[in-house]
Amino acid sequence: MTRKVSSNNLTRRLVETLGIAIVTGVYGPERPFPTEAQLCIELEASRSVLREAVKMLTAKGLLSARPRRGTVVEPEGQWNLLDPDVLRWMLERKFSLEVLAEFTQMRLAIEPRAAMLAAHRADPEALQAIERSLVRMRAAERGEDDALESDIAFHVAVLLASGNRLYAQLRDLVATALRFSIPLTNRAKGVALANVADHRRVYAAIVAGDGERAQKGMHALLLEVMELIEAQPVPGAQRRRRKA
Repeated sequence: MTRKVSSNNLTRRLVETLGIAIVTGVYGPERPFPTEAQLCIELEASRSVLREAVKMLTAKGLLSARPRRGTVVEPEGQWNLLDPDVLRWMLERKFSLEVLAEFTQMRLAIEPRAAMLAAHRADPEALQAIERSLVRMRAAERGEDDALESDIAFHVAVLLASGNRLYAQLRDLVATALRFSIPLTNRAKGVALANVADHRRVYAAIVAGDGERAQKGMHALLLEVMELIEAQPVPGAQRRRRKA
């Protein structure tokens, strides 16, 4: 058991190391992905652990095996942005307002609908999870809880309360992106914490079974986020991509 856990940890570390290297451009068109033998020496890893890491990166869309070319880095358009690791690496690589804006557009399409569904489907346990996140947000105002994590907990709880299994599977992705977007939008608003009252209004609508009000409340929350992101100064490279 210990050996298996250790192997899993090594694989995870290699995935992280190689994933970041790919996303930051260390490997790509200008520098082909190294051979298995080269990587084993460079990373001091066994072939079995390295192969497992490469397999995981292939599943994330970052790598592929090509006849007579070996393992190659895929173009960015092939990367699985719905994978929390890939999204995190991209946002950490060089903070991308473009990626964050695209992600928020997706949230605008999903989370208001999730709130509406939660108003009709949420069971007592799901409602309690949303309520607990609001209690945590209040505690964060007093410095007794983590403001970021409590805000994330609210949005994840609403996704889970929707009763839609596909929405529920977005929870890790949403949590990953929110760790970047919440600090950005709070700074833009000149506040350190989320507006608990706005979040509580969404919850009140869900508890009341008022799907339309829940949907509108969540839409208003996310629309403000979108407007704040769009109002941020765009770095030169990202500005050129937007115009292209």
